[in-house]
Amino acid sequence: MVQACRVTLSGLLNFTDGLWSCCGSERIIIFTTNHIEKLDGALLRSGRMDMHIHMSWCTFPAFQILAYNNLGLETHPLFPEVEKAIFDKAITPADVSELLLKKKRDSTAALEGLIQVLLQETQLVSELPAAENFQQQEKHDTVSVTADGSPLAAHESGAC
Repeated sequence: MVQACRVTLSGLLNFTDGLWSCCGSERIIIFTTNHIEKLDGALLRSGRMDMHIHMSWCTFPAFQILAYNNLGLETHPLFPEVEKAIFDKAITPADVSELLLKKKRDSTAALEGLIQVLLQETQLVSELPAAENFQQQEKHDTVSVTADGSPLAAHESGAC
């Protein structure tokens, strides 16, 4: 008889604590969840989870950084259309990057493809809940830029 393996909270805590005690060098462990409220406090305490990073939906400023990083675009005539289409949508920065990279050789086609996806209700895109839409409106006009006005790369600015 084959028995299913189960991950228990105790086993997970013992595993993560064991990683820290086995060597003197530092370790980085990344846990992701869509439901942080369902996690046990023992897993979230300082020393186990020292940094919490909220990965939000892709905003227009984040899109600008992705367009710069993936397509080399600082601006494009289709940017206003993307801004309008992405404004109240729930799509991840990773999905936006994937869509842009599908047609990396033709930036106009890449942006047109993104706009088309944003205007459809698919597995990738949905409407933002009202509360998140309000928060996005508050952040709407911010983007990190260099001295010459070009968007910073995602790893430089901490965006996305």
